[in-house]
Amino acid sequence: MLIETFAVGGLSTNCYIASSKDKEAILIDPGLDFSSEAKPIFEYITAGKLKVRFIVNTHGHDDHVKGNALFQQKLNVPICIHSLDAHFIEGAEKGKFPANVMLEDGGLVKFGSETLKVMHTPGHTPGSICLVGEKLVFTGDTLFAGGIGRTDFPGGSMSDMRVSLQKLVRLPDYLLVYPGHGETSMIREEKRMNPFLNNRSQNMLF
Repeated sequence: MLIETFAVGGLSTNCYIASSKDKEAILIDPGLDFSSEAKPIFEYITAGKLKVRFIVNTHGHDDHVKGNALFQQKLNVPICIHSLDAHFIEGAEKGKFPANVMLEDGGLVKFGSETLKVMHTPGHTPGSICLVGEKLVFTGDTLFAGGIGRTDFPGGSMSDMRVSLQKLVRLPDYLLVYPGHGETSMIREEKRMNPFLNNRSQNMLF
């Protein structure tokens, strides 16, 4: 799987294009502030001759979904989000674009020869998800390098977050971590260094 990262919006959200060797792809978290931010993303898609199959939101906060409508209109593909976060985007451009795909825990997102498994990880929002592959995991705003997502927004829950983090701790050490903000990491590094996975901190980030 080939991963390209674009930092977009005022909060530098990591928007990812994950593509397979047979040129199928998904677009993860297009949280644009301005339509001009879409240009390098479209250029990458065009240059790579990629067929984007889905737009996938790891959760429903604005800084991860604001570019949904633009990309859905241009690419004519469905938006995928967990059912518990669907309310964040319901009604946006209603009737103009294809219906959303509701993701659930254990579900699969397939594109070309690649498959990502949906892991429901509430805490930052009720419908936060991670996407787990053979060698990587997209963690959205559940897990960052050295931190976690905030749980003090409406719908957030620190108790849910603790349960979700335990799911991530059980993942293989060798998985690369692609978070919703900041630098990439590895599960082994987060187990070793992340204070939230070592019960050393109660501070929160995004």
